[in-house]
Amino acid sequence: MSDVKVPVGYKSTEVGVIPEDWSFDKIQNLSKITTGSKNTQDKIATGKYPFFVRSQTIEHINSFSFDGEGVLTAGDGVGTGKIYHYINGKFDFHQRVYLMHSFDNRLDGYYFYLYFSNTFYDRVMSMTAKSSVDSVRRVMIADMNVALPPKEEQTAIATALSDIDNLIQSLERLISKKEAIKTATMQQLLTGKTRLPEFAICEDGNKKGFKQTELGFIPEDWEVNTLSKLSSYINDGTHYTPSYVQNGVPFYSVENVTANDFVNVKHISFEEHNRLIKRCKPERGDILMTRIGSIGKTRIIDWDVDASIYVSLALIKPSNTIKSQYMYEFSKSNLFQKEIEKRALVNATPQKINMAEIGQVQICYPESKKEQIAIATILSDMDTEIQALHTRLTKTQDIKQGMMQQLLTGKVRLVSPFNEKNNYVPADKGNH
Repeated sequence: MSDVKVPVGYKSTEVGVIPEDWSFDKIQNLSKITTGSKNTQDKIATGKYPFFVRSQTIEHINSFSFDGEGVLTAGDGVGTGKIYHYINGKFDFHQRVYLMHSFDNRLDGYYFYLYFSNTFYDRVMSMTAKSSVDSVRRVMIADMNVALPPKEEQTAIATALSDIDNLIQSLERLISKKEAIKTATMQQLLTGKTRLPEFAICEDGNKKGFKQTELGFIPEDWEVNTLSKLSSYINDGTHYTPSYVQNGVPFYSVENVTANDFVNVKHISFEEHNRLIKRCKPERGDILMTRIGSIGKTRIIDWDVDASIYVSLALIKPSNTIKSQYMYEFSKSNLFQKEIEKRALVNATPQKINMAEIGQVQICYPESKKEQIAIATILSDMDTEIQALHTRLTKTQDIKQGMMQQLLTGKVRLVSPFNEKNNYVPADKGNH
C-alpha cells in the first residue's frame, strides 16, 4: 500500500484507496451468516415462495425458513463465486447456500449486495491456486472486509445502481418478448400458415389453398425439396488441421458460427488457403452450417469473404431456385432443426451429422422468389431490431460495470463529504 499514490481526500486501507470519510469492517461484524437446510429435490414448480439453490435460476417451494432482507451466494457447484441474489421477503434456501442477513445499522443491505457480488469472486480466487472455485468456506465470507461509505451515500449508490439494474431487466424482458414474437412469426411465415396479403389470393380472386406434403400442409403454390436439390454445391471444409500463422487468411471453424464472430479467427498461410479453396471456396451469399460438435447452427455470408473452412463446417451454395436469405431464415426454424436432429448420428460424441444426411434435409418454400424475398426481409428486419436491443443491453451492462467500479471505490461521489465546518453534508443525488 505504501507505493500507491493516494489522492488528497483519500486514504490507503485494506480495501484499497477509499475516501477519508469512509470506513471498513469485516462481514462477520456487519451481518449474520448462515446456510439453508433444504435440498434441490425439495423444489416445487408451483411453489409459493422463492427457493434459492446453487444456481442462478431461482426455484420455488411451499415453505419459507426466512422472512426479511438477505444476500445469498452458492457455497459450491458450477457457479461458485459467481451466483448472487438479493431479496427482501419470505424464501427458503439450499443447505449449501450462504445467507447474509440482519445487517448492522452501518450497512445498507442492497449496497452490501452490490459490493459483495462485485468483489467476492476476486477474493476467493486470490485464496486458491486453482483456476476455478470449487467451494466457499464460511471464513472466506466472514473475514472479508467491506468498504463503508456513510449510510446516506450507501443508499444513494444503491439507488443509482438499482435504477440501471431495472433498465437492464426491462431490456432483457423486451428482448425475450421480441424473440418470442420472431419465433412465432417464423413458424407462421415459413410454413405458409400465414400468407402475406399480396401472395395469398389467386388471379380469380379466390384464396389460395393448401396441399399435403412430407413436411405437413403447405400452400398449394409452395414446394418441398431437399437441400441437395436446392443447392448448386454442398461440401465440408478441410479434413486435416492446417498450420496456423500469425497473419494470413481467415480460417473459420464451428466456434465462429456458434459465436457469430468472424473477427476473432485463426489464420492460415496464403499458399494453404489457395490449395483449400480449389475444393471448397466460401463466397458472399453462401451459408455456413455447423456439423460437428454443434449441429445445425447457420450463418449467411453477407460480407465479401476470402477465407477457408474446417471440416466441422458445411458450405451450402443455394441454387437459382431459392434465395439465399430465405434459405438462411428457414435454417433457423424449428422445422429445419428437427430435420437436422432426425438425420444426426445417434449417440455420437461429439454431435455430428454426415454430409449425405445434410443433403437430404427438406425445406419448404414459395415458388415465387418475390414471396421468398418478402418473407426473408420481414424476418431479417426483426433480427436487426433484436440485435440492436442486444447491443443496447451490452452497452448498458458496460455502463453499470463502470459505475460500480467508480461508485464502490469512492472515485465518484454521489454525496458531498464535508461542509466548511467539517460536518458531513449529503449532496443532491441528481447532481452526478
